[in-house]
Amino acid sequence: MKIAATTLGETAGDLLSMTLNVGYAFSSMILISLFLITLVTQLKSKQYHPLLYWIVILSTSTAGTTMSDYMDRTLGLGYAKGTLILITILATIFIYWRASAHSFSVQNITTFKVELLYWTAILFSNTLGTALGDFLADDSGLGFAGGALLIGGLIALTALAYYLTRISKTLLFWIAFVLTRPFGATMGDVLTKSRERGGLNFGTIGSSAILAAVLIILILYTTLNQSKTAKTALS
Repeated sequence: MKIAATTLGETAGDLLSMTLNVGYAFSSMILISLFLITLVTQLKSKQYHPLLYWIVILSTSTAGTTMSDYMDRTLGLGYAKGTLILITILATIFIYWRASAHSFSVQNITTFKVELLYWTAILFSNTLGTALGDFLADDSGLGFAGGALLIGGLIALTALAYYLTRISKTLLFWIAFVLTRPFGATMGDVLTKSRERGGLNFGTIGSSAILAAVLIILILYTTLNQSKTAKTALS
């Protein structure tokens, strides 16, 4: 679901900024506003709602795409420098989070402050993932498919570490969470770019429609599954 959401964030962000020619700056303003609206709704919610949660994830992904593109292209920082800046920002968020004597565990989020830190970390991890994915696809020489294969391999190693090692599950969660974004960024390029550039040529509209359908199906499945679990617990 995270991979579908982040890949959709990449294709939808490109759809708004490039296909519809809105531009990176204005697209960032629109999508960050959408993120803030969904975030406030999520923070006010007292319970976990799968649809709302994944809408916020998606909004951080689309906002992260345009924020990264604005930094790297409009401001002219480039992918490498933009990636380093975002790594520094994300590390600072985690240092502050830890210094506040709060656990990084995502299953121990019970206060407004910690949840706000959680979503801020997600926003910048998605922005970082976009910059890193673009760097791998364009500047590293790996290309779209090569970048996706590299990040996919790292995600697979993280999954193996979860089952085969005693490495902190919280640490592995955040590693996987960050890695799914550049994977989504490179996979988004694989889906949207022309075959001459190593893509599948679905375009931003076609790719976004396919990914949205996949994500909606998965959200409906988890929502129904959650309802069944709650009914079983009550009975």
